[in-house]
Amino acid sequence: VQLQASGGGLVTAGGSLRLSCAASGVTFSRHVMGWFRQAPGKERDFVAAISSSGGRVSYAGSVKGRFTISRDNAKNTVYLQMNSLKPEDTAVYYCAAREGLALVSAEHEYAYWGQGTLVTVSS
Repeated sequence: VQLQASGGGLVTAGGSLRLSCAASGVTFSRHVMGWFRQAPGKERDFVAAISSSGGRVSYAGSVKGRFTISRDNAKNTVYLQMNSLKPEDTAVYYCAAREGLALVSAEHEYAYWGQGTLVTVSS
C-alpha cells in the first residue's frame, strides 16, 4: 500500500492550498481516508476524515469552515482544500487510510500512512 501526499508549500496568511493524496495497492473505495498534521515540536493531530463513499465528513474544530476534504474514487485520490490559512496551520500534513465505516480521529485506527507534505504559512 502506498499513499503519496503532495501539494504542500509556502503560502502567506489568508491564502489557500490544496493537498492531494494518491493511493495505490489498496481498494481505495473501501477505505476511510483521513488527514493529520504535525507542527514542529508537537504531536500529530487529526484534521479531517471522509467516508469511503465521500458522503460523510468530519473535521477538527480548528479547521472547520476553512478546510474541505473530498475524494475522487475513480482517481484513487483524496484532497484537502485549505482556505484562510493561518500561521498556526504550519505543519507536515499526512494522509492516512483505514478500513471500516467509522470516521475516527485516533491515529492508531489508521493502518496506512503517506510520507507527509510540508505546509508553511507565513504571517
